[in-house]
Amino acid sequence: MKLLIVAATSIEINPLLLAFKFDGGSLKIGEHEADILITGVGMVPTAFAMGQKMAQKQYDLALNLGIAGSFDQDLPIGEVVSVSQDVFADWGAEDDQDFLSIDDLGFGDSVQHESYPKYLKKNAGLRQVKGITVNKAHGEEMTIAKTKTRLKPQVESMEGAAFFYACRQVPINCIQIRAISNYVERRNRDNWNIGLAVKNLNRWAIDFLTTSL
Repeated sequence: MKLLIVAATSIEINPLLLAFKFDGGSLKIGEHEADILITGVGMVPTAFAMGQKMAQKQYDLALNLGIAGSFDQDLPIGEVVSVSQDVFADWGAEDDQDFLSIDDLGFGDSVQHESYPKYLKKNAGLRQVKGITVNKAHGEEMTIAKTKTRLKPQVESMEGAAFFYACRQVPINCIQIRAISNYVERRNRDNWNIGLAVKNLNRWAIDFLTTSL
């Protein structure tokens, strides 16, 4: 199997890179071959980098790894989750106090989904969650409340829906896995635990890549 492992930043998957002694080339993981793609933060860098990469080489599975903020207080900091649905949260237009999605406007699909062979569904025994992808991470109480009412998300990132969108165009099987680093609230970095999220994310990823494929 040929894998594409995608992350916004190398920090998010550094333990995995160290574990597999990544030297800039392809990784050999058992009988599988994996390429690493660090896209940069945000939807535009993610879509561009993935478009370039997938035009050069064909893959059987793309795996997006990263951290996320959680709207859901029932998701503990550090939990690793599988994002099964992701929505472009602010792709559309304002109509006074209402928001018209790109779907409402008739110009696209805001909702994106994972796609993978059935045998990978065991990906892992992870909780399945709904995500949103944003250009601006939420940090103001009123906009957080509006977003929760409109979209009912559990987690947010700045890349997930773009990752799914790029995979859908090829098409290629894809999974998005994230670990909770913070709650979506008025910005307070003292309440974040990026270290724990990265540790748990990479522990899951290493186990998945070595035992579940």
